[in-house]
Amino acid sequence: MQKANHTGLSHFLLLGLSEDPEIQSTLFGSFLSIYLVTVLGNLLIILVITCDSHLHTPMYFFLCNLSFVDIGFISTTVPKMLVNIQTQSKDISYMECITQAFSFMTFLGVDDFLLTVMAYDRFVAICHPLRYTLIMNPRLCGSLVLMSWFIILWVDLTHILLLMRLTFSTGTEIPHFFCELPQVLKVARSDTLTNNIFLNVLTVLLGLFPVSGIIFSYFQIISSLMKMSSTASRYKAFSTCGSHLCVVSLFYGTALGVYLSSAVTHSSHKSSVASVIYAVVTPLLNPFIYSLRNKDMMGALGRLLRRAVSYLPWTSVFRSTGILLCLRKIL
Repeated sequence: MQKANHTGLSHFLLLGLSEDPEIQSTLFGSFLSIYLVTVLGNLLIILVITCDSHLHTPMYFFLCNLSFVDIGFISTTVPKMLVNIQTQSKDISYMECITQAFSFMTFLGVDDFLLTVMAYDRFVAICHPLRYTLIMNPRLCGSLVLMSWFIILWVDLTHILLLMRLTFSTGTEIPHFFCELPQVLKVARSDTLTNNIFLNVLTVLLGLFPVSGIIFSYFQIISSLMKMSSTASRYKAFSTCGSHLCVVSLFYGTALGVYLSSAVTHSSHKSSVASVIYAVVTPLLNPFIYSLRNKDMMGALGRLLRRAVSYLPWTSVFRSTGILLCLRKIL
């Protein structure tokens, strides 16, 4: 194959999850459904939190930001995959690949930081309830989110600048369904030692410190819960952490597994499957985990639906027949 630097490249080839036409049809339907449900579910969470004043608290502020990041997270990878399946093409231009890698790492990193910030929020709420509003003030909450974006953007910009120094062969095949940085580094024709060192060091740091923060927060939370005399109080306090723990376990278990194993394994299929879990399934499950397990969210959703029903143009007809009253009772 002809060797070329990045300025001479026109495209890469994404091999995807399977080349079987029948399996590709199934993948298209499945991923399209997952994408639509994920986007609509997270948009609904953002709408509910924005419209309901009862949810204007630090916990739901971070959840609103997490939903926004999850929409960007899945939108970085799935639409291009669906287009390639539909058009029966594997092409992705060099700049599209670079942009996809940068966007994916950015949303991944911010997701990582937000989960840590949410653990800290639960720690303050349970361990220091009397000082909660003083500590978790709007200024601090906004600063934590902005700092997360600032750190991740600079780290990922460095990744991309190092990546753009590499050379690739024309028509390079990437054994993945999107341009994930470790997979792109594996197919480079020039020396990637610096890139791999930087990737592994940053992966450990951006994984170790957030995970350590989450573990410390929950250690303190459990210690505080053990001091509570009432079992009902313990359950009520810890129930607010259940959703967060589910998402953390799913996210870190797969994401760190993919990145830390990329240096020692050559199985692109296993890496692709694991990437589907944290890049596609996790954003899909977040709306269900945070809404169905949360009474405040369900209550706010019910209030929003009742208001929506009240403003429908045909409610005057329903009012006269008593149907509107029945709908309100159901909601």
